[in-house]
Amino acid sequence: MTRSRTTFHGLVLAALLALVLGGGSAAAQTRLTTPVLRTGPQGPEGAPWRRQAWLLPGPANRVLMRATLFRPPGPGPFPLVVVNHGSSQDMAERAAQPTPLYLHLAAFFVARNHAVVVPQRPGHGATGGPYLESQGGCDTADYRAAGLATAESIAAAIDYMTHQPFIRRDGVIVVGQSAGAWGALALASSNPAGLRAVINFAGGRGGRSLEQPNRNCAPDRLVATAAEFGRTARVPTLWLYAENDTYFGPDLSRRMAAAFRLAGGRVDYRLLPAHGEEGHRLVEASDAVGLWAPLVDAFLKNLR
Repeated sequence: MTRSRTTFHGLVLAALLALVLGGGSAAAQTRLTTPVLRTGPQGPEGAPWRRQAWLLPGPANRVLMRATLFRPPGPGPFPLVVVNHGSSQDMAERAAQPTPLYLHLAAFFVARNHAVVVPQRPGHGATGGPYLESQGGCDTADYRAAGLATAESIAAAIDYMTHQPFIRRDGVIVVGQSAGAWGALALASSNPAGLRAVINFAGGRGGRSLEQPNRNCAPDRLVATAAEFGRTARVPTLWLYAENDTYFGPDLSRRMAAAFRLAGGRVDYRLLPAHGEEGHRLVEASDAVGLWAPLVDAFLKNLR
């Protein structure tokens, strides 16, 4: 009887062990087959300009941001340029956003011996995760909160990249288009260490309400927030807008720049000729490089 009980207990124990080990084995197999995402380079360099996929920590490490890095030949260290894309209040449009590259900007800055990183912020495209930059309703849009949220993602990219051995800690230039430029201006308001300048291509929020050209959500709030950012920003900023920008037309872009300047910010505002069917996307067009490149060159040479 004692032997039978012992045998029975032994069989039960063996069965339990098999279940536990089998489950553990499956879990281990899952861990082995599920890729663990780590920050840093995600593959080899390629063309053009040593193009390489990277993962960067997002704000407060809430999500990893997909990014593309371009850099000149050699070991560096290179001054850093962070290029920042636009956004949308429409969730489907954000989810469908392709990987931002801004190849014309990358070519311009790599040729001038800068490393260029183009992060895709949380809530957009392949980066995914929560959208952190909502401006809220149209009439009550909170452009300050939206801009500062974008600035947090930009700051996270700067902090991570300036700790790489081939990147300088100082001399950082932040470039943005549309909402990315608005976030760059918001970042300038906090004057982070190492930030040298901001270049604003068609910056703003709330453009084309209900997809109607030249219809803006609460434009007076946008101008007031530009003044708020300019009150504390001390780095030089270059503002580039096109005559036929239907998101932020000439009158509104002038008002924003004037408000930023009158509040104490340093502004070089340039209104470029109409380009293509939509001047808001001028920075993405190959035949527009000749319009903005001389102005950016002159701005960079005058930095102090």
